[in-house]
Amino acid sequence: MRGVLWIARAHIMTALREKGTLFWFIIFPVFLLVLLALMFGRIGNVGEMNFDLGLVNLDTASSTATVDFAAIVERAFEELGKRPALLKEPLFTLHRPSSGDDAEAFLKGEENMLRLGRRAAVVVIPKGFSEQVRAHAMPSSFSGSTATPASPAGETILVYYTKGSDASELASSIVEQVLARVNQEVLAQAGLFRSQETVPVETRFIGGKEIRYVDFLLPGVILMGFFTNGLFGVPGAILFSRDRRILKSYWVTPLSVGRYLAGFSLGHLALCLLQFILLALLGRFAFGARVSFAQPIPVLYLLLGALTFMAFGFLIAAVVRTANAGMALANLLNLPMMFLSGLFFQVGGLPSFLKVVVYANPVSYLAEGLRTSLGIGTGQFSETLTFAVPLAWIAVCVLIASRRLSWDVVR
Repeated sequence: MRGVLWIARAHIMTALREKGTLFWFIIFPVFLLVLLALMFGRIGNVGEMNFDLGLVNLDTASSTATVDFAAIVERAFEELGKRPALLKEPLFTLHRPSSGDDAEAFLKGEENMLRLGRRAAVVVIPKGFSEQVRAHAMPSSFSGSTATPASPAGETILVYYTKGSDASELASSIVEQVLARVNQEVLAQAGLFRSQETVPVETRFIGGKEIRYVDFLLPGVILMGFFTNGLFGVPGAILFSRDRRILKSYWVTPLSVGRYLAGFSLGHLALCLLQFILLALLGRFAFGARVSFAQPIPVLYLLLGALTFMAFGFLIAAVVRTANAGMALANLLNLPMMFLSGLFFQVGGLPSFLKVVVYANPVSYLAEGLRTSLGIGTGQFSETLTFAVPLAWIAVCVLIASRRLSWDVVR
């Protein structure tokens, strides 16, 4: 047992001294967590989703009317442009022409800002809107439209957005929901809305809590840390020790191959534990992550992930002859396995030929299984598959490594 613990201690100390291993072990996962959390960590926080919205009212003549329907639309967006609470963002940051500005010229400027990506959407209330509503006020006469700019006619409110932009399409969807709600007020003002004839709708959330990006991100970054540690740290330690004939010197001692591997594995798992503690504390106290890993199933997935990636490291060490070749192969596997797995972003919209990689990638199953066990969304794989696929990869890697791994320099 002393020999096993000595090997474990030696592996830990060597890993912490090696600059390359230290980069993949600590610097890279911490850097990635900080970068992605700062860039996207606000997604999903209540009061922190904000869209720049252009609002142009061309129906200025309606101010003399009994009911200014254009003003009703403006007030609805003004309410959503108010800050909901201290340190929270309003849903919309409104951009409207000032008093005395040429509304048509302002609209052209807003359309250009939309093309440049500096507006999420532009809402246009056309000329004669209030008169048309009074003359033809019907439930179907008030709708959002995504038509191309043309001379506005009737009571159609125009909503311009940028096709292909997620933020713009989301903003236009929200605008259409706002207009649907404003439609009821317009009809009520026109005396045509009867609440008793409407179909009651109640919205309920299933799952009980919102999912913030930082809560989605943290489990992925922890698994990514295990992945890079196994993919680079394990073969690097074995292959460099073999090239320097350190491994060969072990075999003249009473230390057996099994005891060496047991000690090496114990040291590797200790490094993964240290890595997990560092990233979990950083995510919780620096970015406010609320996920709790202190549960049996998440702990099981974390252990399975560490073992799976360690097995991949043994596989790389078994199929190459030199340490440099091992690092080249690890780099070749690193990016596709890391980014085609859902560690950082959802991968459901990928093309079919890339989904083949996702379905064969054990990282995909571990990431989904860990997040599902933490209550972060629902997955496309069954719980059985999230355990079975990584275990199958462990079996394949261990089988190949046991037959091909050489403990001395191959000449």
